[in-house]
Amino acid sequence: MAAPRAMPRREVWSRTREKLRSFPHLMAACAAEASAYGRCVAANTQGSKDLRKDKCANEFQVLKNCFTENAKKAR
Repeated sequence: MAAPRAMPRREVWSRTREKLRSFPHLMAACAAEASAYGRCVAANTQGSKDLRKDKCANEFQVLKNCFTENAKKAR
């Protein structure tokens, strides 16, 4: 089996820029989910508390799913 061909740098940056341009749209489409995740992070880091791994995992997963679904629709 042949080794995978490396992607040219220009193509990588072009794809990256394209993804970054869609971020404001995704954030607007998922505002409620992003707000819920932000509230969870803020509530769990008040005072001297550190955010623990998986403390806001459910909220993050909902936000991630929203981003993924809206990114698919944007294509």
